[in-house]
Amino acid sequence: MPTPHRRLSDPRELNALAHPVRMAIVELLSISGPLTATELADRLDETPANCSWHLRKLAQHGFVEEAEGGKGRQRPWKVPGLGFRWDDEHSTASIDGRRAAQALSEVTMGRAMDRLRESQQRAPEESEEWRAAHSNTEMVAWLTADELKEMNEAINAVLDRFVERLTEPQQRPPGARPCEFVAWGVLTYFPGVEPA
Repeated sequence: MPTPHRRLSDPRELNALAHPVRMAIVELLSISGPLTATELADRLDETPANCSWHLRKLAQHGFVEEAEGGKGRQRPWKVPGLGFRWDDEHSTASIDGRRAAQALSEVTMGRAMDRLRESQQRAPEESEEWRAAHSNTEMVAWLTADELKEMNEAINAVLDRFVERLTEPQQRPPGARPCEFVAWGVLTYFPGVEPA
């Protein structure tokens, strides 16, 4: 996996990002490049004032910065780099850190689930080609810790094949559209099922 732009560990940073509107702003700036508060407001069905307020909060923690061009309300904003990593709720040092990491994970996964539901609802509107390309997969397997790590690394390697297309539009072939993959490889717990 490419090295993420930032590793988050400060509960204040985690909490600043763990807000649906702020996460949506960071996502849009990552996908679309520099946008003004008004442009963000139009895309997010928010007010420009609300987007401006959230942009200032994100800027306080270095998640966004002013881009070149524009003044006042017409100034565009950008992300200084792509990707974040944060420790999960079990490995962050403080209780506040664990809570903040869990809140950010919940916002992130909640947004991904919302996009999955929207994709499923809008699938009938898509061409047969795109409907046939969609897939949902879920599985449970008995693995050792080494096998789980190996599988996660293999999945990340496949996903990394196209990561440069996010920031380099010239790499996108004609007809390419944004697609999302969400994967987690974690221990799972079933009642009454003990390790082998």
